[in-house]
Amino acid sequence: MRKMSGKRIFLASPHMSEEGYEKEYIEDAFQKNFIAPLGENVNAFEKELAQKVGAQDAAALSAGTAAIHMGLLALGIGKGDIVFCQSLTFSATANPIRYVGAEPVFIDSEKETWNMSPDALKKAFEKYEKLGKLPKAVIVVHLYGIAANLDAILSVCGRYHVPVLEDAAESLGTVYRGEMTNGHFKYTGTFGNIGIYSFNGNKIITTSGGGMLVCNGKDAQAVSAAVQKVRFWSTQAREQAKHYQHEEIGYNYRMSNIVAGIGRGQLKVLDERIAKKREIFDCYCKNLGSLKGVQMMPHDVHSRDNCWLSVMLLSDDAPVTPHDVMEALEKENIESRPLWKPMHLQPVFADCDFIGEKDGNMLEKKDFSVIDQNTGADNSVSGILFKQGVCLPSDTKNTTQDMERICGIIKTLWE
Repeated sequence: MRKMSGKRIFLASPHMSEEGYEKEYIEDAFQKNFIAPLGENVNAFEKELAQKVGAQDAAALSAGTAAIHMGLLALGIGKGDIVFCQSLTFSATANPIRYVGAEPVFIDSEKETWNMSPDALKKAFEKYEKLGKLPKAVIVVHLYGIAANLDAILSVCGRYHVPVLEDAAESLGTVYRGEMTNGHFKYTGTFGNIGIYSFNGNKIITTSGGGMLVCNGKDAQAVSAAVQKVRFWSTQAREQAKHYQHEEIGYNYRMSNIVAGIGRGQLKVLDERIAKKREIFDCYCKNLGSLKGVQMMPHDVHSRDNCWLSVMLLSDDAPVTPHDVMEALEKENIESRPLWKPMHLQPVFADCDFIGEKDGNMLEKKDFSVIDQNTGADNSVSGILFKQGVCLPSDTKNTTQDMERICGIIKTLWE
């Protein structure tokens, strides 16, 4: 067996602050014996995160998935309801739809942002309006830190008075088209009725595991009540009584005080991490962007994407395939991965509807043919992105030498 050379370079791994901010908050929790869930760090992390992104209120939870679950419940989604959901995403976006007994309808991506296609979304609304089954919510994702076309998506949803849940798990710190409100930038996760963030180990900042639900709205009291309800549900729905009284089904979803302490420390270096992620993306664009058949992930000059992962596409006229690139990197002890496999291609969601858009026509799952027998990719926009994409190492601990090593290995495949 061939021995791998060089140190292991990860796709994205935890990066604690050099200043040790996280340790300070954790040690304070230990000294005060706030080890169990809840405590000063949880309360402060909610306030500090909400203040950072400009949300009215926030609830710290055990995972981004939990935040989506709670968000759907807060929007009143239940058994038999329809939820439109972006297809090109991780399964954590779609699974909570089934948790609440609702039915996902998957929406194709657009080429411009790789996120939900406003045209396909519009056609999905038209189809389900005729069926008399309008969705109760729309879940849009900001894939790899790239902001979705929120202006168009919110316009379509507003026309039908359907609430939007933003899955901003990958886009914490992404500024949408430079928009400012009251002198502050508008961040992804704060445009819809509810937004969620993830602090999993591979995210731009991490708490080891955890998530946050944020809420905005014109009625401040309603926003506060919604977040309070989420906190209630996520602490086992325990009523205010001396004995253990439960009148609703609850969940064990609250973030612990120790985990929140890590989050508070990480939040202090978020801007540094974004700057490094963008630097990594720029390096790939400079070194790989001119190679035959290579296209780097979209970049809206009017937005400030956090570039959580740098992704490139290899068209059919490239001399190598995504598999070739990933295999070459792995041989040198470097981690890379395919793009997310779209939800409409996942066996677990085989019975769900899919609305694609091609040449101006609304197309459904049956209208797309499989073009890759190995992966099961089809010729929808999201299917082609999945087939052609490679997520490149985007660890914020990467040095200049690490980036030179990665790019050098990839470029040799074109020689």
